[in-house]
Amino acid sequence: MFTGIVQGKAKIIDIENFEGLKRFKVEFPTDALKGLQQGASIALNGVCLTVTEYSITSSIAKFDVMIETLSVTNLNMLNISDSVNYERAATFGKEIGGHVMSGHISDTVTLVKRIETETNCELVFSISDKLQKYVLPKGFVGLNGCSLTIGSGVTDQFSVYLIPETLNMTTFGTMSEGDIVNLEIDPQTQAIVDTVERYLKRGQ
Repeated sequence: MFTGIVQGKAKIIDIENFEGLKRFKVEFPTDALKGLQQGASIALNGVCLTVTEYSITSSIAKFDVMIETLSVTNLNMLNISDSVNYERAATFGKEIGGHVMSGHISDTVTLVKRIETETNCELVFSISDKLQKYVLPKGFVGLNGCSLTIGSGVTDQFSVYLIPETLNMTTFGTMSEGDIVNLEIDPQTQAIVDTVERYLKRGQ
């Protein structure tokens, strides 16, 4: 489980290609892996991944990513030297500052517009038809692992607004129009929408 509060940015320093998977070697900020254990979960760009190897002293960890995960996320687009958002798995008693997230990506969305002012940044994303019903104004979504509130939306687009601190702590600060972003739908919203749809169909 994750909270959607990105803890910082990590750097891809090597990628190995194997049949059916890619192995990512990732460098984290100093002390970011303190207390880490083999098999622990870390979210990279919102994708829950298992640590296969690690070194606390060098702040480096490796992750094997299967072809299914690569096909539905933006991890397949990563190159050496790229940065990713990271969050270690939540622990008992930890504050949930965002919303509960699983690290299971629903789909990817495309950044179609970036509007910046002195105090904030509006990012506008396009979304597929199948997921539009789950993206509601003032609801929650996970974007590249970051818990964000939906500011507004139309049929096939929605906006989020980011403060300078979020831009500095995450990869959103350097994101450009056309970039692909991982989307995790809020599971509670999805459950409510699906339940209401089922009951309405029964009443027809």
